[in-house]
Amino acid sequence: MDNGKKTDLCMNEEEANELLQKSRKRIDEIDNDLVNLIDERTALAKDVVKAKKFLGMEIYDKSREDEVHNQVLKLAKEKDIDGDILTIIMNMLAMLSKNKQKELLWRENNG
Repeated sequence: MDNGKKTDLCMNEEEANELLQKSRKRIDEIDNDLVNLIDERTALAKDVVKAKKFLGMEIYDKSREDEVHNQVLKLAKEKDIDGDILTIIMNMLAMLSKNKQKELLWRENNG
């Protein structure tokens, strides 16, 4: 099948379709794992807010966010992943956690 694009000479159409399906199946599995990990990460907000409240800390902890940001950039470089995009993802995860912490504090303070 020649559609004007270069093809991998070691692969035929059947092998390409099989590789595509196998890869998509694995991506679906990883997506499921990611959602489960995000749920687990967000659920830890209960413990975090309890400790922060006891310690008299605010929900926003700049030093912790800076620490996470620096670690993410280090990992991004090691794994050759776009650091800007990974930072956006981590900021979104931090937002989920902060929102959950605020929700838990609100519930605790308002019955």
